[in-house]
Amino acid sequence: MEPGGIGNAAMAKDPDLYQEALGNGVAGDVAGLDVGEAQLDDFVGAHPDYNEEEEERKYFRRKRLAVIKNVLAASLGGMLTYGVYLGLLQMQLILHYDETYREVKYSNMGLQDVDSKMLMGINVTPIVALLYTPVLIRFFGTKWTMFLAVGIYALFVSTNYWERYYTLVPSAVAIGVAIVPFWASMGNYITRMAQKYYEYVNYKEEHVQEQKRAPRGAYNAYIIAFQSLFYGCFNLSFVCAQMPTLFFLNSYLYDLNHTLYNVKNCGTLSKGILLGFNATVLQSLPRSMNLIIVESVLMGTAFLSMLMVLILCGSAYRPTEEIDLRSIGWGNIFQLPFKHMRDYRLRHLFPFFIYSGFEVLFVCTGFSLNYGVCAIGLEKLAYILMAYGFSAAACSSLALSMLRLPRQAPLLAGAATHALLLIGLFCWEPRHGDPSQAPLLYLVAALWGLGSALNKTSLSTLLGMLYQDKERQDFIFTIYHWWQALAIFVVYLWSGLPMKAKLSIMLLTLLASVVSYLWMEHKLVGHVIYRVPKIPKPRHKVRGYRYLEAENSDETGSEGEGESEQDSDGSQGEQAGRRRKCAYEQTLGEEEEEKVD
Repeated sequence: MEPGGIGNAAMAKDPDLYQEALGNGVAGDVAGLDVGEAQLDDFVGAHPDYNEEEEERKYFRRKRLAVIKNVLAASLGGMLTYGVYLGLLQMQLILHYDETYREVKYSNMGLQDVDSKMLMGINVTPIVALLYTPVLIRFFGTKWTMFLAVGIYALFVSTNYWERYYTLVPSAVAIGVAIVPFWASMGNYITRMAQKYYEYVNYKEEHVQEQKRAPRGAYNAYIIAFQSLFYGCFNLSFVCAQMPTLFFLNSYLYDLNHTLYNVKNCGTLSKGILLGFNATVLQSLPRSMNLIIVESVLMGTAFLSMLMVLILCGSAYRPTEEIDLRSIGWGNIFQLPFKHMRDYRLRHLFPFFIYSGFEVLFVCTGFSLNYGVCAIGLEKLAYILMAYGFSAAACSSLALSMLRLPRQAPLLAGAATHALLLIGLFCWEPRHGDPSQAPLLYLVAALWGLGSALNKTSLSTLLGMLYQDKERQDFIFTIYHWWQALAIFVVYLWSGLPMKAKLSIMLLTLLASVVSYLWMEHKLVGHVIYRVPKIPKPRHKVRGYRYLEAENSDETGSEGEGESEQDSDGSQGEQAGRRRKCAYEQTLGEEEEEKVD
């Protein structure tokens, strides 16, 4: 007999026993089911201590900290990049100026001719930057354009290991190509970070949750704070640029009694770039190994800035926003910078853009050489530019006054400071070779840094406040820095003019800038309508869950179903096309009827 057969026979004889056993089994199953459901609820259900609002608050706090990290990384990366570039260029030009260095190291190369072509490449190439900068930013994205520009600056550093015509000049042209994209992407990136910070602070607002346009002026406080932080860090690049000269090159320089022996006129009576300056400025030539060590340190710093931008800087836009920005058509992207110039707000700011380019190059060349070096010697050049850099970095925080004062106040204060300094420089002829004038020169450099900080920080902040549409910012900052590059090119051309002519041009430009800017503010107060070009809607060509094309490939008959005839003249394709068109029009008609209903 099979095992369990006796039990089965007993149950068959006594049905009550069977029902009792069955009841016990069902009860056991139900109890097991209840235990299983309880365990499942414990595993996937909400934790009793879970606070959704608190977790959401912590999430957006992390997002805000990430935005601050992005701004600091971009600021420090830009500071290191520009500091390495300016420091290497300054050291290179001083070494190449010395005729003994040229004859001993590169006798048949013609370094002065190479340097002139290199400076021409850096200053002339940005003239055409308006044609390609917006396309470059839209194609690569804001962050990757920054990274590409920083990489080109690092390439310029690397070419100085082997100083030849075919290395220095092409790398200088590449620098000229990258200048406007670098600055435009930086300005756009900082403005976007301010807008994202606002969104993370006000994440409960309805317009933020639905990704709609924020109220007018909602971003202003964050734009002011972030632009001040950026320029506070970035202006330290003028300090970093003096490290190679200060710690390496100064030990090889002659004192002022040798270098200024034939100099006759300084300051307002000078002409060109320090006429009469001695052709030999080096007491002894630096060893090649020492130069390689310095350039290696600079190359390492440039590589560090590349890593900071690559790793620490997050994206400026969401992936779908990046697709939208470049899907308006490359022809429209090419045209929109020119169309934005019809906006009277930008046209009235053009003189300030130009003056911004004038003043930064003037302090690095005209004032530093014709006033500073002419009076206290080449060995003090680093200290003059450091005074300017420290002052500009510290005074960038004064732009925070826009949070309490009218937005015109910092820009006009910077313009007034520079106007007074220009008038003073117009009348000042420092004595050559007189170290007692050093404190006054440092003071003038610091005051010029004050004006520069207010000028640049206020202009970038003003553009961010006037153009808060994220689809326009790369065009606006491209226009700003393109005009600035044009002004730098003009300063490069006028290097041979008398100092009085240079100062007069700068003073007239500054006065025109102030009048034009005040007229713009007057128009805005009077609610004069400005002309802003329309941004075309994205024209998506991608099939997928995010974007749908007009033609629905899933419609019945869209693939020519039921067609058995094959017309050699292509009539079958035309009929299928007409059917698809009719089906599409019918679908649109049904949607319109539903809207009416």
